[in-house]
Amino acid sequence: MPMSGEEIDEWITARGQSGRRVRDQSGALRQLNAGAAVLSFSILSDSLLGHYRGAFFNPVMYVGPTVSGLALAASTAAASHLGAKRTREVVFGVAAVTGVVGAGFHTYNVAKRPGGWSWGNLFYGAPIGAPLGLTFAGLFGIAGNWLVKSGSSELLGSSAGSLLAGLAAVGLLGTAGEAGLLHFRGAFHNPFMYTPVTIPPLAAVVLGLATLRPTPTGLKVAQALLGATALAGLAGVGFHAYGIQRNMGGWYNWSQNIQNGPPLPAPPSFVGMALAGLAALSLLAQAGEFSS
Repeated sequence: MPMSGEEIDEWITARGQSGRRVRDQSGALRQLNAGAAVLSFSILSDSLLGHYRGAFFNPVMYVGPTVSGLALAASTAAASHLGAKRTREVVFGVAAVTGVVGAGFHTYNVAKRPGGWSWGNLFYGAPIGAPLGLTFAGLFGIAGNWLVKSGSSELLGSSAGSLLAGLAAVGLLGTAGEAGLLHFRGAFHNPFMYTPVTIPPLAAVVLGLATLRPTPTGLKVAQALLGATALAGLAGVGFHAYGIQRNMGGWYNWSQNIQNGPPLPAPPSFVGMALAGLAALSLLAQAGEFSS
């Protein structure tokens, strides 16, 4: 059960300085776990859809959706109230490993197809980078749990904000690359299809620069671009829904078109990465990195 306000105050008082730091960082940590929750939801929905289309012919295909669901539950709970739980940390760790293993399975799926590594197989085989979204969700969840448990502003001996900003930047570039591959398959027939290969990569670069050379201006620009990335992710759901409608039968034939049209659950991954990046910037700002 979530702790009451008085219980939280008592917990903070008992922990002294570390408890006060957790309280100061609570908004950023909730945002970080919200990002992990959105990523987990995106991977859960996407893997269910893709693996259902593949008729779950390999029993291992049940693992991704199951672990994604557990990660979604854990990150949602972590975002909703203060506290560090060992069970959550285990779930996040399993999620991080599952994403890497899933990327390996997807790579094998592409490589074993007739013709091996070709554009056609990359376009229509299992999406290689998609499972790694679960890895990022797990890593963000682990980081949030560690920061609450330790009452520190550091991870692995370094600034938590800097590490998480770098992680979010890499995640944005990877997500943009995956979207770019599929939009290239669609010949960028709609100018809006350039959005996920322009705004998120730019946000990733500015986020990295703002972390390396923190200035108030850099903070504002990075926040604005991450906000634009999140909006692009939300808008992407609408564009993909419209893409499904354009298929023969539209939404009346949803059971087939939702499998063959643009992936409806994919764009929210940009929202999750952007939330994690904004959380990292908040942690850096609280540490006084952007004061000069």
